[in-house]
Amino acid sequence: MRIQKILLILSFINFITVSIWSQTTLDSLVNTAIGVSPKLKMLEAKYNASESRIEINSNLPDPMLTLGLANLPTNSFSFTQEPMTGKIVGLSQAFPFPGKLGSVADVAKKDAEIIASEIADAKNEIKKIISQNYWELVFVRKAIDVADQNKRLLKDISEVVRANYAVSKANQQNLLKVELERTNITDKIEELKSKENSITAMINAQLLRDAKFYIQTNDLPSLDYMILTESKLDSLAKSYRPFLEGIQTAKQKAVLMEDLARYDYYPNFNLALQYSQRDKISSTNMPLNDFFSVMVGITLPLNYGGKVASKVEEAVAMQNMYEEQYQYSLQMLNSSFGSSLAKINSLQERIKLIEEALLPQAQQNYAASLSSYQVSQIDFINVIDAQNKLYQVETNLYRLKSEYLKEISELEFLTGTEF
Repeated sequence: MRIQKILLILSFINFITVSIWSQTTLDSLVNTAIGVSPKLKMLEAKYNASESRIEINSNLPDPMLTLGLANLPTNSFSFTQEPMTGKIVGLSQAFPFPGKLGSVADVAKKDAEIIASEIADAKNEIKKIISQNYWELVFVRKAIDVADQNKRLLKDISEVVRANYAVSKANQQNLLKVELERTNITDKIEELKSKENSITAMINAQLLRDAKFYIQTNDLPSLDYMILTESKLDSLAKSYRPFLEGIQTAKQKAVLMEDLARYDYYPNFNLALQYSQRDKISSTNMPLNDFFSVMVGITLPLNYGGKVASKVEEAVAMQNMYEEQYQYSLQMLNSSFGSSLAKINSLQERIKLIEEALLPQAQQNYAASLSSYQVSQIDFINVIDAQNKLYQVETNLYRLKSEYLKEISELEFLTGTEF
């Protein structure tokens, strides 16, 4: 009894270790792919550029320095001939209507937020691609293991057939049949290995590594079946999906663009300072006073051709567009949620059926068939059929588990969260 308890504890510890190690391996691949992704680096550079535009567009324009000569006589070009002649130095500064620069900065900040959402969604997409390929690779390797096991079973069957053939209890056709089955299994293994190489190359492409670089994988983890509904998935997507958040941010930007466009109904200002230096008149030796001038300019927002009104209408139309895009995206997501949930529920039922019924039955059927054949109670073809059925059931179980995990990865991407 004590030994059984120890074995049970060791089995549990081994299960936990395999599950954690499998997740750690997958997380490592995902983190590496995210770290080297050219797409993410491109988006990050785009984000940095958008942040720089905030400072570029939200500050006052540079002041203007003007230098000039006023009323210089053309007959002598002398500075001391006429009292109106002067040398001018001026400085002017344009000022937008109060609040306009802040509005420009708010619009530019939204551009950065939109790109940040793109980056987050791109990271989730990379995670989905790596995860789905990883679980497919795990399945293919398990399928190869199962095929190897069945090849060994066929070898055992072959030895039984040869023993029966030696005592005239089996014919040559039985020997040929079992060798044919072994050849078929070998061909299947080669096909699976080709698929393994293809998936490995796809994962390594995401990691910017050599296509043949070996990808470490572990066993399929225990499946924790979750109760998911379309309404729950819809709520999660609205809260966490970066793509939807980006659309909402774009709509907010359009609202701010409307506010910014309305500032064009108000005037902008220009302040100019000017100093005129005059020399004394040479004919009278009379000194002249210098001049100092201050000027304020105001633009007249006449809205020629309705250009300002058109800017406002454009911003309002953009708001409506993003609202409809948001609703359309939700519609497409809900369609995907319905399809995924139907597939997940089907996979759960099929996995449960195989684990609780089909697999034990196939194992018992194979063992019984082999025992009966050894004592000449059934025909050899029954043994082969039982072996093929066991192989199909075992392979199908791993395939369904892999499909389940891949579908969960898809839902995690669509909702922007982890389950």
